[in-house]
Amino acid sequence: MNVIIIEDEKPAARRLNRMLGDLNINVNIMLHSVQESIEWFTNNEHPDLIFLDIQLSDGLSFEIFDTLTIRSSIIFTTAYDEYALKAFKLNSIDYLLKPIDDDELETAVNKYNEQLPQKQQLQVDFEDIKKLLINPIDRVYKKRFTAKVGQHLKIFSVEDVECFYSENKGTYLHTTDNRNYLIDTTLESLEEELNPQQFFRVSRKFYVNINAIKDIISYTNSRLQIKLNHFNEQEIIVARERVKDFKSWLE
Repeated sequence: MNVIIIEDEKPAARRLNRMLGDLNINVNIMLHSVQESIEWFTNNEHPDLIFLDIQLSDGLSFEIFDTLTIRSSIIFTTAYDEYALKAFKLNSIDYLLKPIDDDELETAVNKYNEQLPQKQQLQVDFEDIKKLLINPIDRVYKKRFTAKVGQHLKIFSVEDVECFYSENKGTYLHTTDNRNYLIDTTLESLEEELNPQQFFRVSRKFYVNINAIKDIISYTNSRLQIKLNHFNEQEIIVARERVKDFKSWLE
């Protein structure tokens, strides 16, 4: 059996490797980031089974599957609370809550082995799982952001932010009074901090506030262009692969 581990915490990866060794399962390789995984999958034969950490150092592991089509069985490993795991448990995949228990690991491996005769292709809706992961029950989202202006810190309510965007390796917020401020965060971090009912990531560069949208226009290649109430420094284009989710978000 060809097995790999994708886990950004190297001690956790080594521990899982030892636990699998106790089950007579040899791990072929351990990967530690989204980018490293994409490069490896691009140049190597895909494994039979992946032990996949959900949150890696450079982003959510679902980004691997946004980039590549991977036909492997997957057992997720995650530090999320058990109540969240129960909410999105799927028939053909198992989820192991960290720290991983020996008995639960053996059960997950047995579940995989039982599926082998059918050679069943796993069907995973990563977007649905991702939404559940980043929107657990009773989640409290960020209400304010700060930006350094000269020697001062300025406070902004999220209600006063039209959009967040990246430019020249910096992350900015644009306010309802038509000003831009550099903030100390990344768009990837904002995925866990913004209320998804109010903000949507329309592309790699932009998060938009639904209350700031003035117009939505059909654009080339089945994309959409967004006009905000004040922001007009750059075109805001909804990436083609996000158009369907964006339309659902609007409703």
